[in-house]
Order: sequence, then structure tokens, then C-alpha cells
Amino acid sequence: MDIHESNLNTRCVIYDCDGVLFDSLEANGRLYSEVCISMGRPPLSEDELHYVHSHTVFEAIHFISKNDSDLEEKALQLLKQIDLRKYVVYLKMEPHLLETLGRLKEREILKAVNTNRTTSMKYIMEEFDLWPYFDMVVTALDVKNPKPHPESVEKILETFNLRKEEALFVGDSEVDQQAARASDVRFVAYKNRSIANELFIEDHLELLKIL
Repeated sequence: MDIHESNLNTRCVIYDCDGVLFDSLEANGRLYSEVCISMGRPPLSEDELHYVHSHTVFEAIHFISKNDSDLEEKALQLLKQIDLRKYVVYLKMEPHLLETLGRLKEREILKAVNTNRTTSMKYIMEEFDLWPYFDMVVTALDVKNPKPHPESVEKILETFNLRKEEALFVGDSEVDQQAARASDVRFVAYKNRSIANELFIEDHLELLKIL
């Protein structure tokens, strides 16, 4: 089937959070650099920042602890003491996001968030008043196996009783691409041509043309 033909059957759009709904590099950089400094090591390097940006908090802490179990445990304890809400203010919503979500709602297309964030996601949804725009939010706490494992995507499909060809996954990282591929759901690369398959957008409004 032609890719444009198949898109006519789309009933649900699944969005990653970091890098798709928000530019969150600064927020993540500030958070994990604070953890690093409290651990007694230098702030995040550029490579470390890009890793923590797309992985779960547990994977991120393990990565920046460099396989030191004592340091990793210290970092996890430090993270529990940090008020994550103070970093939400550094998030920058992507252009035309709310307009696009509103128009998808008018078309009765379901919308879900699939993120490797954990407890911070509820603060983001509240701060930016996003609850009315989404029908479901799946975080790393809601599954046994977070992205790139397909469990989170499959959870969304099962909840909405959807076939895999009825969903689109909008993501900006290899982790998102791998999760979409593992669940056999069509993938739309956002602002990252290096992971684009057939579909790529640089602005959220372009998704409406695909649909």
C-alpha cells in the first residue's frame, strides 16, 4: 500500500516528549549537571547530555556514574531530594504544537505521549496545561520495559484497541525510531533527518499534511 494511502487510516498519533513536544536540552542539562556536581564529578559532557536526553532516569544515572555502583546509588538518592518542578520552567514548547494538537482533536484522532521520563512528566503536563490535549500518557514507570522496547507502544495500541497500521509515532531520536520499528508502527522523524525513514517533518503543522 502507498504510504500516503495508509496514512488515511491513522486513528492515533503517539508523541515522544523530549525534543518533540519540548526543546528540553537546557532543562535536562541543568538537572543532570546538578546531580553530577553533587556526586563530586564535573558537569555533563556534550555526549552525556545527548544520552540522558533520550534515556530513562535510571539509564542516565547509570551512564554518568560510569559503572561505579556506589556513585550510582549516591546519585539516585540525590535525585530523590531534587524538586524536579524547578527544571520544568526551562522547557521550551515546540512551535505550533498546541495548534496541531487542537486540529487533531477536531479530526477525532487520538493522541498519546510515550516518554522515558518518569515522575517529572506529571509536572510538565500540569505546568503547560496539556492534559486536555492528550488521551493517554505512558512513562517509563508505566511499563516493565521502556523505549526502545515496544512495550510502551503496544500498551497504547491495546488500550485504544488499535491495529499497528492505525498509529503514527513522532520522535526525534534513535530510541524512538527503534521503539516504532520494534512495534511495527510507522515512524515520523521530527527535526532529525538522520533517523528518517519515509516520513520527516520540521514543524508540527506538517503532520496535518501527512494525515
